[in-house]
Amino acid sequence: MFKILKSLSKSLGGGKAAEAPPPSKAKAGSLLDKVNKGAPAAAQVEPPKSAEELCGITPKMPKDEIKAQLKLLFRRYNRSASSLDAKLRGEADQMLDAIVEMREKHFGEI
Repeated sequence: MFKILKSLSKSLGGGKAAEAPPPSKAKAGSLLDKVNKGAPAAAQVEPPKSAEELCGITPKMPKDEIKAQLKLLFRRYNRSASSLDAKLRGEADQMLDAIVEMREKHFGEI
């Protein structure tokens, strides 16, 4: 059986046995470096974003584009609201509240 595997690796690999590629070094601006250099998570508290920022709505957007954006976000985060992951569920609840706020602001009471 070993001979079969050896011949297969030779035929597929051009005569050389498969070698593992050398481990690549992380780039200077990689996510891992940013995480390692950052302060502890408790110290990285960001100010709460407004509903417009969360939903990606700008003042110059036409009503139909706002409606399409809110529809897309609602579809995405309504699915996440029933997740078993508490963090994901909390983020979805926050986004759904922001979506409702934007809908009421731009289109009146629901």
